[in-house]
Amino acid sequence: MDLAVTSGAIATLREEATRAHPLECCGLLLGRGRLIERALPCANVHPDPARHFEIDPAALIAAHRAARGGGPQVLGYYHSHPAGQAAPSPTDQASASGDGRVWAIVAGDEIGWWRDLPQGFAAQSVEFVASVSSVSR
Repeated sequence: MDLAVTSGAIATLREEATRAHPLECCGLLLGRGRLIERALPCANVHPDPARHFEIDPAALIAAHRAARGGGPQVLGYYHSHPAGQAAPSPTDQASASGDGRVWAIVAGDEIGWWRDLPQGFAAQSVEFVASVSSVSR
C-alpha cells in the first residue's frame, strides 16, 4: 500500500464535503511517513468556492510551523468536487506544483487518493486503519 489513512481522517473528509456542499471544502492532510493521521479542515478562500478551492494561507503556514515544532507533517491536501469525480480536474492539474504531496479528492461517497508528482498525478493505493497505533510506519 502507498498510504495508510485513519478512520477519523476519512470521517472528517466526508463530513466536511457534506457540510460545504454545494461549495468545495478543503484542508490539510497531516501525519508521519505514509500514515495520514488526520484531516484538518481549512477555510476555502477562493473567490469562486463553488468551482475552485484555495486553502487559507494562514492555516497552511500554521501547520508547517507546528510540524517544525515536532507536530505532524503536512503530507498533503484535500478538497471536494461537489458535482464532479474523485479525480484531479483539469484545473487541479493546472494548479498542481509537482511537490510529491498527497491529494485526496472527495466526490459523493468516493474519495480518490493521488500523489502530485512532477510528471502529473499518480493514483495511490490506500490502507484504511482504525487508529494511528494500528499501522506500522
